[in-house]
Amino acid sequence: MPAYASIFASFRRSMTVLAGTASLAISLAAMPLPAVADDYDATVKDIQKTMGTVPAFISQFPRAGLPGAWAELKAIELSDKTALPPKTKALISLAVAAQIPCSYCIWADTESAKQAGASPEEIQEAVAMAALTRHWSTISNGMQVDFETFKKDLGGEKSAAK
Repeated sequence: MPAYASIFASFRRSMTVLAGTASLAISLAAMPLPAVADDYDATVKDIQKTMGTVPAFISQFPRAGLPGAWAELKAIELSDKTALPPKTKALISLAVAAQIPCSYCIWADTESAKQAGASPEEIQEAVAMAALTRHWSTISNGMQVDFETFKKDLGGEKSAAK
């Protein structure tokens, strides 16, 4: 399925985010939940229908979180009714995956980008842009460049003295 690699990458990123938000999960655990089993079963059926399969890693995702994670994935990444075309979304996702870094996401997002029509040069440029952004962010933050001066220097705010 063309969306398989993209879906795989998104779920891996979601699992990474969930691992980092354990305290929020504990706080929310006290809240009443909807019929999780019904929602979970319906979600698994929808994943099967959409992808033609249910990847094994889905069983490792928290049952209570799967319906929401799948809904978000379908509404943004898999939808053709968003502002960004699939190729752009895949290239952004690959650039982010390269910075995390996440080998699962890099593989899946590269496959998704190819399936969406990205050329090898576009894939290379997306990763290079991520590296450039990370590089200059490191320089600016590490050297504690004054943010107001930075904005003025780049034409974001006009100085009254000029």
